[in-house]
Amino acid sequence: MTRVLTILGSGETSPTMVTPHQKTFARLGTDVRAVLLDSPYGFQENADELTEKAQQYFRESVGRTVEAVSFRSAPAPDPVQHAEEMARLRAADWIFAGPGSPSYALRTWAGSAVPDALHARLAEGGAVTFASAAALTLGLLTIPVYEIYKVGETPRWLDGLDVVGRATGLRAAVVPHWNNAEGGTHDTRFCWLGERRLVALEAQLPDDAFVLGVDEHTGLVIDLDSRVCEVVGKGTVVVRVHGDEWVLNAGDTTTIDEIASHGAGSGAPSPVAVAAPAADALDASTVEAALSDGDVARAIALVGELDRMATSDDERSVVRSLLARTAAAVGEPVDVTETVRPLVEVLLTLRTSARAEKRWADSDAIRDGLAGAGVEVRDTADGVEWEVRR
Repeated sequence: MTRVLTILGSGETSPTMVTPHQKTFARLGTDVRAVLLDSPYGFQENADELTEKAQQYFRESVGRTVEAVSFRSAPAPDPVQHAEEMARLRAADWIFAGPGSPSYALRTWAGSAVPDALHARLAEGGAVTFASAAALTLGLLTIPVYEIYKVGETPRWLDGLDVVGRATGLRAAVVPHWNNAEGGTHDTRFCWLGERRLVALEAQLPDDAFVLGVDEHTGLVIDLDSRVCEVVGKGTVVVRVHGDEWVLNAGDTTTIDEIASHGAGSGAPSPVAVAAPAADALDASTVEAALSDGDVARAIALVGELDRMATSDDERSVVRSLLARTAAAVGEPVDVTETVRPLVEVLLTLRTSARAEKRWADSDAIRDGLAGAGVEVRDTADGVEWEVRR
């Protein structure tokens, strides 16, 4: 099993990063489902252009086809399409995201299937490559760069996704664009913060946390199985604790444990190795959590992916139970046909797939779950019809 987390400071679609990208893909094999997540720049008017340019780079320079998974705003305007996009994200072997706004990305992903998809990919096998704005979201804490640098807000942290922490045990705030020099006459190092504002943020860190800085056109490739880390590209990776820096140069290798020892000091807990869950676990708890939170749309997206992953009778039994629970969670309607329509149609799409594959028990579970919620499903010569009966 290959599990790789790559953190890029910038230059994710530059000639410098062609070889690192190719090496990661080579480790995953030839039949790789690769996706680009467009959320960080989803608010930009040229979002389509950015997606096309990135796809062209990977196709022509790296030699790999990368599909776009679109999630540009929350709530998603089309719940059915969103469920399909999230299912494709969860099915991917290689997930990439790059420039834009870290705070916008975090707001968009809050409560969605994205964090679970990233954690699952690094636990079960595959690769996550995040750069620039997306890289900022990977840590325990995240800098709202635009708000501080462009708007002038007081330096503060946002809660990050903590992908790094769950995958490696490292309590780190990731800061890309570490050596930025665009300011010319003023200090824009440390992702446009400058020294003064970085020091202010360091004072707000938990005692056992540190800053992990990554230069522009530089990356840190973390092999989660061997726990070996390699610095790729042109610059350095810096482990910084309240002004004290441990610097790794391009070509250097180290380990997760060594980074932890430099980053947290003698009083820090030992890093925790995150074991991959059993392949048949199916992560059903994520569906249960979504249903408990009342997030039926997210539960539908998760169930759809679990249905795709199921390979044994026991796993399909779990999926049937989740399908019935999710269908029932649509709720009792009060003249709400149009309100429940997107959710019902997603479930009927899953039912159509089950029938095509002769998974009759799954098909029946969906129909019965909808019936329990007051939605009658009828198979006719012209197709499937449904009606809210109560």
